[in-house]
Amino acid sequence: MAMGRPKAALVLTPEQREQLGGLASSRSLPAGLVTRAKIILLSAAGKTNLQIARQLELTNATVGKWRRRFLKYDVAGLHDELRPGRPRPISDERVAQLVRKTLETKPKGGTHWSIRQIAAETRVSKSTVHRIWQAFGLEPHRQKHFKLSTDSFFVEKVRDIVGLYLSPPENAVVSCLDEKSQIQALERTQPMLPMGLGYVEV
Repeated sequence: MAMGRPKAALVLTPEQREQLGGLASSRSLPAGLVTRAKIILLSAAGKTNLQIARQLELTNATVGKWRRRFLKYDVAGLHDELRPGRPRPISDERVAQLVRKTLETKPKGGTHWSIRQIAAETRVSKSTVHRIWQAFGLEPHRQKHFKLSTDSFFVEKVRDIVGLYLSPPENAVVSCLDEKSQIQALERTQPMLPMGLGYVEV
């Protein structure tokens, strides 16, 4: 005989199933996010919380928690950013709008945006613009072109990174490591310049 309250039905749309499948099979995303995606896929396949907990070596409470989060917030609920603390000062959509404006438009009478100009235009603080530009590696005053990752989870990864910059957990230390620019480039991004007399082309 069934015990306790019946679980709410968990039916996935094709889009949700595709997104969760990508998360569950990823080797580059955080392990916790991958596990949560697997919880939802197994639950949608009809497995009980107890069966899922045993299969993934989790507690029954953990499985139930992420199942409820998914039912309430959809795939976004599986990310860690829904944590207690002060609210995010800027939404993901406004971050995306700011980045698109930086990359795709120019100020009147100018060749590129400055932090002060785009902050006034978008009504976002200069310090927030600076942090977002740093997180995305945007330097309009230095570059004439931009390259963004083709990673299918680029937005999710950047959201997590920008979230740490804009709303770090209490008493947390956020460190950032990056490769030295162009060290691992396999091909030149710009055409070769004409060589002067007496120089060897490399």
